Formats: sequence, C-alpha cells, structure tokens
Amino acid sequence: MRRPQKSVAAPQKEGPRINREIRAREVQLIDSEGKNHGVIQLPEALAMAEGAGLDLVEIAPNSTPPVCKILDYGRFRFAEQKKAAEARKKQKVVEVKEIKLRPGIDDHDYDVKMKAVRRFFEEGDKVKVTLRFRGREIAHQDIGYRLLSRVKAETATLAKVELEPSMEGRQMVMVLAPR
Repeated sequence: MRRPQKSVAAPQKEGPRINREIRAREVQLIDSEGKNHGVIQLPEALAMAEGAGLDLVEIAPNSTPPVCKILDYGRFRFAEQKKAAEARKKQKVVEVKEIKLRPGIDDHDYDVKMKAVRRFFEEGDKVKVTLRFRGREIAHQDIGYRLLSRVKAETATLAKVELEPSMEGRQMVMVLAPR
C-alpha cells in the first residue's frame, strides 16, 4: 500500500518582502531621500517606487501599518551583509579548554600546567580542570580536593570558579572562567 505523498512547503524567503510580495493594503511610506509620506495605499506606493526606478522594501513588517521604504534593494542587501560580517568579526567565541591532572602530580609538572591555565585565561577561554583517579587513588579524594583548592587559590586573581569541584565517576571536575 502506497503512502500519500507529503506536499513540499514553499521555501521561506530570507529577508524583507519587496515590491509585489508586500501583503498589506496600506503602508507607511518613506521615500529614497528619507522623507515620510505618511500612510499611503500599496498600489500608489508601488507606482512611486517604479517611477523612481527603485524597489519598495518592507522595513518594519510588524508595525501597523507596515513601514516601507523606497530604495535600491541590491545595495540594501549588500549593506546588511557587510554589517553582519562586521558583527561576526568582532565576536569572540569562548572555548572550554581542559587541563588534566593526577593526584600525585609533581611540583614542576604542576607549574607547567598552571602556566598553560594562565595562557588560556589571557586568551579569554574557560578552563575545565579534570583530576583523574586511577586504581586505589579513589580512596584518597581529600588529596584531590586539596590539589583543586590549590589551583583555585593560585588563579583567584585571574579567574572565578564557575563550577565547584565535584566527583563525576572516577574523576573530579572544576570549571574556571576568566574575570
């Protein structure tokens, strides 16, 4: 037995509606110089846009009546893309870097790990400190708590604790975020 075919929905267009796609009867019209013409019937607004050789673009579709502006749509899209690219360029993605320790870590190894932690904070990243217990080390969790409290004390000026030390299976985890 055949299943009925699903109708494919029309693809939703990205961006504002332009020219004949505008569905309102009346629009608040702003011309290419920025002059407000007030509330005008849609056919009259379209005629004004065609007369200027430009497009009628719906700027604020949710207002009543919708605000439309007469402008060059290609140039408008280009400016919007440039603005979005500039915003993305200035954005900083915060990563979570992980530092793995063991309960019996030696002082020099600890110092090397702490240097890496400081570098991560300077780059603006969060740090997840993982302390893994193997074998019978799990019986001495107090050593792990002391080690993580030492990390917390040394990074107190650079970072704040986002997640206090807690056990997750055979490992103890603490998350630090830069100040």
